[in-house]
Amino acid sequence: MQISRGTLISFMAFAPVFVYGQPGPPATAAAPVPAAPAAAVAPSSVLQPALSNMESTLNSIKMDKWKKGTIREESSDNVNAILKDLKTNLPPLMSDADSAPGALSKSIPLMKHLDALYDVLLRVEEGARVSAPGDQVDQLEAALKQFGIARIQLFDSMADRAAGQEKHLTDLQATIKAQQTAEAERKAAPPPAPVPCTPPKPAARKKRVAPKTTPPANGQPAQNPPAQPKPQ
Repeated sequence: MQISRGTLISFMAFAPVFVYGQPGPPATAAAPVPAAPAAAVAPSSVLQPALSNMESTLNSIKMDKWKKGTIREESSDNVNAILKDLKTNLPPLMSDADSAPGALSKSIPLMKHLDALYDVLLRVEEGARVSAPGDQVDQLEAALKQFGIARIQLFDSMADRAAGQEKHLTDLQATIKAQQTAEAERKAAPPPAPVPCTPPKPAARKKRVAPKTTPPANGQPAQNPPAQPKPQ
């Protein structure tokens, strides 16, 4: 995926608005939050092999074997400037980018510096084609090619990172909007109808039934048995 450097810078300028300008989801929302983009690769892991090769190549260049003239003098100054830059200016930028590989605001200054460094190395390689021996031309070509590939790989990783962050923010906004819509619909819905309360039935009272008496066989009313004398 290719994204222009201007798009990267514009995205970084408005990314905080996307992140902090949206209200948080309601407390009752249960929708899943979109997954964050994959972890970014440290820029030094992409650039360091090419930078080490560039430094060793420039240190091995023998300017006294070049043809005398302004091209050799200019190339010599550029070589010294590149070697000094690799020791002083580039390490802090690389360290900042490595400390937060996912932050494009840290990688963009490094990328701009690498572009300028590539232009200077390109001028040295072009001057070598005119004034340097063939073996030194080949060494500079190889160093320039390796550095150019590493620089493009870093830019592509930044572009992929920007696209992933943009997609994550878009998905997050869609999730928040869906949660807010669901919450608004829940509040706007009429309350459920109350369930009618049926009073309990009164307990049935049992009727008392008089005990049945058996009439005597002779038709005379029954007599109470004589009272028994109490023992003394």
